[in-house]
Amino acid sequence: MELHDLIDLGRYPIDRPDSAAYATLLADLRREIAEDGCAVLPGFASARGVAHLTAEADAVAHLGHRSFSRTNVYFSQDDPSLPADHPVRQFYDRSNAFVPADNFPPEGPLRMIYEAAPFMPFIRDALNEPVDRFFRYDDPLADVIVNAVEAGQGFPWHFDTNNFTVTLAIQNGSSGGAFEYVPGLRTAQDENFAGVGQVLAGNRSQVRVLELRPGDLQIFKGRYALHRVAPVEGPRRRYVGIFSFVETEGMCGGVERTRQLYGRVLPRHYERAGLRSDALMD
Repeated sequence: MELHDLIDLGRYPIDRPDSAAYATLLADLRREIAEDGCAVLPGFASARGVAHLTAEADAVAHLGHRSFSRTNVYFSQDDPSLPADHPVRQFYDRSNAFVPADNFPPEGPLRMIYEAAPFMPFIRDALNEPVDRFFRYDDPLADVIVNAVEAGQGFPWHFDTNNFTVTLAIQNGSSGGAFEYVPGLRTAQDENFAGVGQVLAGNRSQVRVLELRPGDLQIFKGRYALHRVAPVEGPRRRYVGIFSFVETEGMCGGVERTRQLYGRVLPRHYERAGLRSDALMD
């Protein structure tokens, strides 16, 4: 299997960074990301690529950590010292499955895309980030994963631990499963608890909704944008591949969050606890 078997390189020439088509593509993406921290590349994965990715996801879906819990947007514990309506104290049902990264080998399609030589430079260029502030997520359970969502499941409002998340829609559920987000709701210096609280209370004036199709690549600044996946309906699972990038070399998931999402914690998560480029809660 080669990269051209997975990605539509004619439409998205990530392997030709010196071409005029690449420059045009970057200009469009940078404009979209500047506007709201999100850009979508329709049909980034070809039909053949989607078929390979779906087969891989089907083969490992049973290895996903299925969890049913209540969590706040920060994946933190309750803090009784805060007012009852504070965002830290607002907990929601979360029920879905994440297939950890150690189930995706280098020769598989998902990791092949993530580790392909031109892929990270392309994502970095799209985000207009310097080389010394853009790295693969150094987490053996979470650098490249699949989120598998079944009927009735979704993912409640949350922020990402890593700065840059790149998702690839692999298979949609029968219905439902829309991606909803509020761009730039917090910054590295300000949690904006008041703004977060308004969204949690039902204010949808800033909420944007995306209906992604299989093969669509999404580049998203999820550390600062509150976001969720609406519940999926029907018998078909929703599969989304998640590629993670960070701006601090060696950054790894936190212990509490990792345990919630993947059901286990490795020594590296303890060793690198607290390694962050900011002081945000999660």
